[in-house]
Amino acid sequence: MLQIDPRNVCYLIMKAREFDAKVDVVEPDPGSNPSDDDMRGVLEDYPDDPVVAEIRTLVDSLNEDEQVDLVALMWLGRTDGTADDWTALRVEAMAAHSEHTADYLLGTPLLGDFLADGLDRLGYDCDEFEREHL
Repeated sequence: MLQIDPRNVCYLIMKAREFDAKVDVVEPDPGSNPSDDDMRGVLEDYPDDPVVAEIRTLVDSLNEDEQVDLVALMWLGRTDGTADDWTALRVEAMAAHSEHTADYLLGTPLLGDFLADGLDRLGYDCDEFEREHL
């Protein structure tokens, strides 16, 4: 059913949730080292955020079918759709596919939750993956 490895989706969910936890930058150039300010800068949304780079790199490394699956999973998770809607969502995502998939996904609030809900509706679970990687 899925063209993308569910483990890649689970990894993306973890990274998307890290990204969603970011807050606006309070002090653009604090001038201190991270240990002096209790590493608070990790939670701030700087333009060169490594989490964004990781998400972008992962999505850009996927082939078109895998990127289409990500978008369709996100759409499935943000609606009240069921697994029966999967084929139609995939067709829509294929028609909308462009080279800007990473930007589109990064611009979606609650991306991690939507992807997790989409996977769940298709019968996949990230619990084991999360136990291995946390």
